[in-house]
Amino acid sequence: MIHNRILILGASGYIGNALYRELDSYFDVYGTYCTQDGLYADNQVFYQFDAEKNSVLPLLEKLKPRYIISSFSSQYQASMKVHQDLVSYCELLPESRVIFSSSAEVFDARKKFPAYEYDKPLSESTEGRQKLTLEKLLLEHIPFQTTIIRMPVVLGINAPLILQLRQAIKHKAAFEVFPKRIISASTAAKIGQQVHYIINKDLTDIYHLSSSDVIHHDDIFREIAMKISDSLPVFKKVFSSNEDEYQAILPKENLLPKPYRITIAEVIESSTLHDEIISIKK
Repeated sequence: MIHNRILILGASGYIGNALYRELDSYFDVYGTYCTQDGLYADNQVFYQFDAEKNSVLPLLEKLKPRYIISSFSSQYQASMKVHQDLVSYCELLPESRVIFSSSAEVFDARKKFPAYEYDKPLSESTEGRQKLTLEKLLLEHIPFQTTIIRMPVVLGINAPLILQLRQAIKHKAAFEVFPKRIISASTAAKIGQQVHYIINKDLTDIYHLSSSDVIHHDDIFREIAMKISDSLPVFKKVFSSNEDEYQAILPKENLLPKPYRITIAEVIESSTLHDEIISIKK
């Protein structure tokens, strides 16, 4: 095992690439991509990996990372097999770590209050239940080698939702908002900084990498739209309830130091700083 080596599974994705860009200057970082051969085929530190076709074990045996960050999406059975293999790898190497990227969806059946780190998860969505199953697998088998990072709605200049909002503004098209949904949020850049801190301090446990406050779903996108354009998209209001419902996670028990925290106001500012769309390819 190589102590300063990190493997990011899903490093070509939006969150995974933000983690790669944050960590690359400080650690020996490798990543995987699934289908983007045109972007990464010639990159010496990116490996093609399809969880539905490949085992992750040969890659682990070749690279021998200390930290494995799981930030990829795949069919459930394939994801389960990958994480079972991660457990097997870590059981043989007690100093190795898995950082698992989870989400607020593990609480999406709890709607009356925001969720904190040690609240009992309860999910009604397929994705939320799958994330929860993978969390349990890691926490049951390698609890002292596992870090669960749960993420809220992730925004920022180049975030998929913000790109979608910009297109809706440009074409005067519909953009769905949920007026009764209360959310927390963050940016990929801030999450990268937080994960960097977690690795530096060798922290395990459960972390909610979200803003310290909440906002209604329609309000945050209306504020962002008003800051980036003089015109608005067609906000299509979707109601799943007549009462406010929380789909928000908040940090409480495992607070990171102040420089690594973020507020909704800072998320909005970070999503509207400039109009330049950065490339995710380093």
